[in-house]
Amino acid sequence: MTWLQALIIAIVEGITEFLPISSTGHMIITEAVLGIEPSEFSKTFIVNIQFGAILSVIVLYWKNFFASLDFYYKLFVAFLPAAVVGYLAGDLIDRMLGSVLVVAISLVVGGIVLLFIEEWFKNTAEKGKNDVTYSSALKIGFFQCIAMIPGISRSAATIIGGMTQKLNRKAAAEFSFFLAVPTMFAASAYKLIENYKSINIHNIPILVFGNVIAFIIALLAIRTFINYLTRHGFKLFGWYRIFLGGLILVLMALGINLNIIG
Repeated sequence: MTWLQALIIAIVEGITEFLPISSTGHMIITEAVLGIEPSEFSKTFIVNIQFGAILSVIVLYWKNFFASLDFYYKLFVAFLPAAVVGYLAGDLIDRMLGSVLVVAISLVVGGIVLLFIEEWFKNTAEKGKNDVTYSSALKIGFFQCIAMIPGISRSAATIIGGMTQKLNRKAAAEFSFFLAVPTMFAASAYKLIENYKSINIHNIPILVFGNVIAFIIALLAIRTFINYLTRHGFKLFGWYRIFLGGLILVLMALGINLNIIG
């Protein structure tokens, strides 16, 4: 992986991590377009630079992380389902990480859901982020497990999970951001430990560089997303997902091989 390729992927990660359009899916597509051959390091890079992005949440919402222990307990409860499923299904998830076809289908399906999500919950979105209970936190955590399929989007799954618990759009999005911190930290740490042999003295600077870029871009993306979401909702993201996923499926149907795992 070159420095330019790392820069492009990190920018994509920073922009998409907290949008309901799948950061992992976009990075997989970006790798395919850039012609990056699959390797243990490339998979580690994709997962690990999400750590840089989640640091932006701590910086922007630092007051919430010093509010009370109750805040951490609820995050832990919401984190548990993904921790268990991720451990048990790790090999299957890893195999899906390079599949552009899986990403494309997930983008389309998720896009259709986003087009109608507000209609489904238009009469129930009443609560703020401080109204999250332990029960609702656990239920949102189960929604997060769906996002282990590349292209689903962790952000989209947890925001939808929050709305099913009667959170308003902003509250659902912000709880999704908070939940990203333990989830992505654990995923990044696990991937580093699992594939530490793939990281040598030459690619450590690239890994650090990717995290820094993802952090900076995510700082800008979070505020922009919250402002847009509060005013306009999810439909633009739904149409974008359907367009991108549909385009990929059409290209693959025409015989253009975009699948980096061959």
